[in-house]
Amino acid sequence: MAEERCCGGIDMNDKTKAEGGQGAAVDPGFLTGPEDRRTGLGVDALKRALLDKLVYVQARFPQVATRRDCFLALAQAVRDRLLQRWVQTARTYRDRGSRTVCYMSAEFLIGPQLGNNLINLGIYDNARQAMKEFGLDLELLLEEEGEPGLGNGGLGRLAACYLDSLATLEIPAIGYGIRYEFGIFTQAIRDGWQVELTDKWLRSGSPWLIHRPNIAFEIKLGGRTEHQYEASGNRRLRVQWIPDKLVRGTAWDMPVLGYGVNTPNRLRLWSAEAPEAFDFAAFNAGDYDQAVDAQISSETITKVLYPNDETEAGQQLRLEQQYFFVSCSLQDMIRLQLQREQNLDHFDEKFVVQLNDTHPSIAVAELMRLLVDEYAMEWDQAWSITRRTFAYTNHTLLPEALEKWRLELFKRVLPRHFEIICEINERFLDEVRIHFPFDHDRLRRMSLIDEDGARYVRMAHLAVVGSFAVNGVAALHSELLKSDVLRDFHEMWPEKFSNKTNGVTPRRFVVLANPAMSGLIDATIGKGWVTDMTRLRELERHADDPAFRAEWRRIKAVNKERLAREIARSAGVEVDLETMFDVQVKRIHEYKRQHLNLLHVVSLYKRLKDDPNLEVAPRTVIFGGKAAPGYFLAKLMIRLITAVADLIGRDPAMRGKLQVVFYPNYNVKNAHAIFPAADLSEQISLAGKEASGTGNMKFQMNGALTIGTLDGANVEIREQVGEENFFLFGMDVPQVKELRRTGYRPRAWYEANPHLQEVIDLIAGGFFTRGDRDIFKPLVEHLLNHDEYMLLADFQSYIDCQERVSASYLDAERWSRMSILNVARSGFFSSDRAIQEYCDEIWRVRPVRIELSDLSGEDLQFKRAAAGPD
Repeated sequence: MAEERCCGGIDMNDKTKAEGGQGAAVDPGFLTGPEDRRTGLGVDALKRALLDKLVYVQARFPQVATRRDCFLALAQAVRDRLLQRWVQTARTYRDRGSRTVCYMSAEFLIGPQLGNNLINLGIYDNARQAMKEFGLDLELLLEEEGEPGLGNGGLGRLAACYLDSLATLEIPAIGYGIRYEFGIFTQAIRDGWQVELTDKWLRSGSPWLIHRPNIAFEIKLGGRTEHQYEASGNRRLRVQWIPDKLVRGTAWDMPVLGYGVNTPNRLRLWSAEAPEAFDFAAFNAGDYDQAVDAQISSETITKVLYPNDETEAGQQLRLEQQYFFVSCSLQDMIRLQLQREQNLDHFDEKFVVQLNDTHPSIAVAELMRLLVDEYAMEWDQAWSITRRTFAYTNHTLLPEALEKWRLELFKRVLPRHFEIICEINERFLDEVRIHFPFDHDRLRRMSLIDEDGARYVRMAHLAVVGSFAVNGVAALHSELLKSDVLRDFHEMWPEKFSNKTNGVTPRRFVVLANPAMSGLIDATIGKGWVTDMTRLRELERHADDPAFRAEWRRIKAVNKERLAREIARSAGVEVDLETMFDVQVKRIHEYKRQHLNLLHVVSLYKRLKDDPNLEVAPRTVIFGGKAAPGYFLAKLMIRLITAVADLIGRDPAMRGKLQVVFYPNYNVKNAHAIFPAADLSEQISLAGKEASGTGNMKFQMNGALTIGTLDGANVEIREQVGEENFFLFGMDVPQVKELRRTGYRPRAWYEANPHLQEVIDLIAGGFFTRGDRDIFKPLVEHLLNHDEYMLLADFQSYIDCQERVSASYLDAERWSRMSILNVARSGFFSSDRAIQEYCDEIWRVRPVRIELSDLSGEDLQFKRAAAGPD
């Protein structure tokens, strides 16, 4: 194969030979040999690896290989290097019996993996050089990787950042979630409206996923329970769950490598299938649909993320999803424990399970079921183990997100768990009576079963009762949990509650996403900041250096050019690079208040039309984000954005002054271009509604300035950067509460502010919809008559603050200084800091160093395989 030899100087027919008995002639150094094509990190080794994978895995040769083939070959070569470390890590954990953090989350928004793995292996430049010597462009190969459909918003991205930091800090950990076949959806904009398309992220497979079909568990759903007493002397009650349906969950693993270490932890995802995928008897009888009915029904559970729960069927599917992945995960932990121990008495010493928001909270009841029903443990011992195993992170202050399941639905899907929750509740309320005697209202408020009106199972209450620790995700959020949402529980168990402000990984969102700025920081203060973000403070002394500020602006300009190319490709819009990039990208939701941003856009447009000589900073307002398919008002907000964008884009008077863009299908991949290019970050939720926000941190780390309220982590960002480097507007939490207490009437604010009237009347009057007054009528009426998130009360403060933003941006030197200081003071928001706090204060775990070493003779003895069948 001359073409491979001329490209890489390697003989593709070279073979590894082994002779003799068990392990006799195997070179123990074969996994870690110098520059081996499977493990070497140099340029030549990577070239050999690419050719090896191309020929022996892709079955292609260079002359006919597509760019996709080359991406897959490189990804598989990188995966080999991860698996070398994974094997060593698994062996070390097994030998040491290390305590393991299990992070349960309904989402892991991991993003494309190749670039991040090259960064964490420290071979990004080598890979680029290797590809260059083959005439390939690494950046184009990276573009071939799609977005894994495993998450949607900040919750899932936080989980992914935390896995990165757990591995970087060398903490034994497993992420547990669902392998969604189709993710949430691919967003397209047609005639201005969001359209949901199937996200076929797995249509070509994933080079990172490893199927473990032998790791599988049966999951019961529906049916009934049968109670009987044992014939033994203690007459113990035994409960048997007779299900209507069985589903089989099988494991898929993805390695998650830490930065600059040899630790790849495991992200284990569960896929649903029927225990018997094909009914041969039905097929032979001619009933071809029934032959595959069980398979279709079972696999539905892991088809999509967050199925529309507007219907009863959607609600049931969500509950089944959550129980499915929780049960698989707990059974997997029990399997691992019983490989080392004779029983489960010390389960909580081996595993600590973090519940990432309320979605996995059914785990409390499921662990009790497994311990009591399946492993015959006494209730008190099982409850003690359960409460020492779980910790709960709350991510929301919105009542509708604190999951409640209608009693009838819950009993139908999980009959045994309903009984267990009732037993937990009865015992828990006895504790409450002792703590707070004669307080019947408190009993009603704290009960795991909501007795007011339609009866519900309160999952957040179950999570709090069944966990040894509860935390919020920003200082303000944690205080509001203690004083409001979970006040009764805090008064009963104040020692359970703490704050762990969220963080994001600088590896993906600075080093990978913003290489030019990262390079400047490396050259200025050295490279150690990537794992010690406090070192960024050393940039402060360069903020007054005119040459440094000029280079800072040059890098921002380059990043804006990159984003402009992506917008042209994705949205078909040419943006003006000389304008301020004013960005709001996040899930579309009323509480995020994208429509407040739009009110400012319309206000600015009106003022520019009234006074063409108005001196303001030229501005391109960029929106991005998905609306839940069943969320009408959120989808209407997208339609308003596109309508305003269309009209302003057609107005020649706005050229060089104002532009609006909706960037479709916002995800991690296109965030790599958005965060480094942003000048202004919009974090404008009503005070007291956002738990934390992590987009605000990513923007800050990339030099964007923040306009925001005193909400979520904005409070701490402002404290870190200094109030002079943050654009604050709006009411604070006490003011919001007081306005609500005294009676908020949004129409009164509208009537009292002539300019606000002009802005809303333009929308209501059909100005942006060619005279059609009906399209946005529901949105306008909702603002004037309800306005739950108080846009109209914060409107004028927001408009005034945006004028300060404009004046600051027109002073380029001042803006650059503020931008540098925002980056310099962003170190607190590293996910490494957050995870270290969890390790020290909640999980009580310590790092385990992984050293790459040659395999010993004992390592090469196939003891388990030789012993017989599994």
